[in-house]
Amino acid sequence: MGDQRALARALLTRRTYAEEAGIALADRPAPLYQLLVLVTLLSTRIRAQVGVAAARELFAAGYRTPQAMEAASWQERVDALGRGHYRRYDERTATMLGSGARLCLDRWHGDLRRLHREAAGEPAQLRRLLTEFPGIGPTGADIFLREVQSVWPELRPYADRRAVAGARRLGLPATTDRLSRLVDDVDFGRLASALVRVALGEESAGQISRGVAAR
Repeated sequence: MGDQRALARALLTRRTYAEEAGIALADRPAPLYQLLVLVTLLSTRIRAQVGVAAARELFAAGYRTPQAMEAASWQERVDALGRGHYRRYDERTATMLGSGARLCLDRWHGDLRRLHREAAGEPAQLRRLLTEFPGIGPTGADIFLREVQSVWPELRPYADRRAVAGARRLGLPATTDRLSRLVDDVDFGRLASALVRVALGEESAGQISRGVAAR
């Protein structure tokens, strides 16, 4: 257990995908919407780092709220995605971002806390509501819930299949309950995000394990 805790502590030094995209995640309308944008980008078959870079470009262009995203022209959204090298799906994604912004405004008045309340914090209901947004399927809903658990504490601990796959590569427990015992409750979302990086091959499980063993 000691070695597993040391591995988990090492993983907590990594940034979450939301942090990497420049999102100061909080239970407020703008950052929650920004996470939705990031999730939309990460839901296509594209490298996570490209999705993060594209999100940063959209936010740098000022599209940090559903109002601003919808007000931008389709071409302006395409151009911002292109600056983030998000080129293969840029036109389709630009359309989905506009449609998703309109849905957010129409149904949730631009505030995803309303979605949270309607679902009563239940993961299954949250997943259902999230997948109503264009481009977000079950995997995207998992990404959103994995990241948002840092500010929606009743979701903790939440580990999707990718996080569990990363845990297996590191020799960590492959169940959410046992994984959650390795870190403080508030840190579980960061751990889950770091485990996904291992599952996706962004970080080597062997290098992380050797680094911890050498300390």
